[in-house]
Amino acid sequence: MATFTQDFNTESFKGKVSFPTGLFIGGEFRDGGDKTTIDVVNPTTGKVLTSIPEATAKDVDEAVKVAQKAFETVWGLNTSGAARGDLLNKLAQLMEKNADELSAIEAVDNGKTFTWAKNVDISFSIATIKYYAGWADKISGQTIETDEKKLIYTRHEPIGVVGQIIPWNFPLLMFAWKVAPALATGNVIVLKPSEFTPLTALRMCSLIKEAGFPPGVVNVLVGYGQTVGQAISEHMDIQKVAFTGSTLVGRKVMAAAASSNLKNVTLELGGKSPNIIFDDADLEQAVGWAAHGVFWNHGQACCAGSRIYVQEGIYDKFLQLFTEKTKNINVGDPFATGVDQGPQVSQLQYDRIMGYIDSGVKEGATVHVGGKRHGTEGFFVEPTIFTDTKPDMKIVREEIFGPVGVVIKFKDEEDVLRQANDTVYGLAAAVFSKDINRALETAHKLQAGTAWVNCVNQLHANVPFGGFKQSGIGRELGEYALHNYTNVKAVHVNLGHRM
Repeated sequence: MATFTQDFNTESFKGKVSFPTGLFIGGEFRDGGDKTTIDVVNPTTGKVLTSIPEATAKDVDEAVKVAQKAFETVWGLNTSGAARGDLLNKLAQLMEKNADELSAIEAVDNGKTFTWAKNVDISFSIATIKYYAGWADKISGQTIETDEKKLIYTRHEPIGVVGQIIPWNFPLLMFAWKVAPALATGNVIVLKPSEFTPLTALRMCSLIKEAGFPPGVVNVLVGYGQTVGQAISEHMDIQKVAFTGSTLVGRKVMAAAASSNLKNVTLELGGKSPNIIFDDADLEQAVGWAAHGVFWNHGQACCAGSRIYVQEGIYDKFLQLFTEKTKNINVGDPFATGVDQGPQVSQLQYDRIMGYIDSGVKEGATVHVGGKRHGTEGFFVEPTIFTDTKPDMKIVREEIFGPVGVVIKFKDEEDVLRQANDTVYGLAAAVFSKDINRALETAHKLQAGTAWVNCVNQLHANVPFGGFKQSGIGRELGEYALHNYTNVKAVHVNLGHRM
């Protein structure tokens, strides 16, 4: 059995981490069917951290069979909501107990800073598990009156085996967002984490086992999208698939699901979020939030406010302050104190971001700040601001998924709404103004699933998150996410009517 072991002796965390890796099927770790492996790379150094067993389509089929058996015998309608809630709470407690370890794994695997991992990713993941633990015994239907000789009621029943495919930008958090509502509603899971960042998902498998979840209820397989992701999307015995990632891959997931058994699909996809700053905004507040909006998680966030629209009356002053803020972002070792931004997740993503920066320059935009590699080792990119852009430039229209933002001057509400909504995406948006009426009217006219007023990138376990247009289908988080994981059954009971 493969094991990941590492001794950490850093400013943020000191200790030894050791846990089994591999395909987690039926409560046990195993090698993949082809005995092949995947290298996991440390983005800070560019060197291989470890090699883990690779899953194949045959392994997906085996996991589905194991999950289906668990659903029919020990989970689903065989386990009460209260019991499911207890297990989720036990899992949350184990995560709290191992929070530093989980944070260190996330930082070394993904490149985000240890501090952010602990204070945001791990904390939010625990809050999500706890939130859905509270819902587990509250999944209820309705009684519907028709006449006195009939009793009609609805039941919200678990779907069965659900497939889940999660991205590399928030590995543990996306794991929690996906598994918590699915388990609370009584489903069983076959989940594929990203091959770039699989380690926290695999560590969670041991905690799931320790918490007492029956074998087969959660199965985790690390593999490539074109094999494992494709197999999950088109498997005839998986009745629902949930995917978070790019819009391009989301289309492939949806097509595969439609071509097989027409399974239920939810998609949380890309974004190119506008951040609108009116001339009556609190300038200092707007600058701070704008930096958080575009540079949070190294810009690797689907809701990143990477299109910053600033009204002409304050444009010059905003740009001056925003420039100072950007230049003060400390890029470096994720485990070092005082570091704000670590490396991008992979060589592939680093190259993609630098390609967008090159395209911006070639199309005539101005690199106002940054635009270069940081350091000589790992996948670090300088926080970058473009000015002098045009609406048809790639850096304005396409999702970069890196620490790159464009600052655009606008005239009035009509002008900025036209520009902000001129996109195929609709995940999130932000508005800054001291005039609450103006802010709310603008927020209501923005074509996005989330609109922040005088803040950016604020997410909560009990608040739905998802997109309009090509940013997705369905919602994560809150009560709304539960709707993705149940089938509604109407039961008609004859109380005396005769034909």
